[in-house]
Amino acid sequence: MAAGNIVQGALFTVMVVRAASLRDPGFEKALAQQIARSPRFFQSAPVVLDLRGVENLTEASDFDTVRDKLHTLTLTLVGVQNAQPAQLEAAIAAGLASFAPNSGAQARAGAAAVPPAPRTRVVGEPVRSGTQIYARGGDLVVTAPVSPGAELVADGNIHIYGALRGRALAGASGDAGARIFCTRLEAELISIAGRYLVSEQLPAGVQAAPVQVALVDDQLTITPN
Repeated sequence: MAAGNIVQGALFTVMVVRAASLRDPGFEKALAQQIARSPRFFQSAPVVLDLRGVENLTEASDFDTVRDKLHTLTLTLVGVQNAQPAQLEAAIAAGLASFAPNSGAQARAGAAAVPPAPRTRVVGEPVRSGTQIYARGGDLVVTAPVSPGAELVADGNIHIYGALRGRALAGASGDAGARIFCTRLEAELISIAGRYLVSEQLPAGVQAAPVQVALVDDQLTITPN
């Protein structure tokens, strides 16, 4: 059997938890409260631990401790990002994967890093439940409704000219300047660069309204259009 028939590419929604937040005594309580509001969404949800700005966590046992803490919250630690060499070695020893290498990593010697031209993906059909659409390296434009259980993902902006009743994740590769635009907000989840809000957290004043979503001071801000 050909390898292409065994291994296929796919995209999954993964939560990112900042390791620095684990030092805050109130973080675990706040996260538990958020999970309690949407338990089905968070049940066994995969988590990537962001190690930016953290100097400890250099032993495999450190990651075992974090894994156990997240497990009590029904979350599953699957990997790390922005790890220093010693942290990455310990994470791998603990059975974790490495995600999203540092943006400051240098290109290989002798290779010229030329970013691909941004592309916009346009979808004109309704996005049904269970469908995931990903615009890699650019914006996503949907000119039809998005059903509950459907998921839109884009490395750039997401524009929805219809009702958004599923999930929309813009800036999926880390672009904090990405935005979400929709003509009717009824989303299960909205996210920009890993920061997200679930339906229960959406302000009443923007429900079923045309809105623009942006990341301001590391917080999702929803503005009526």
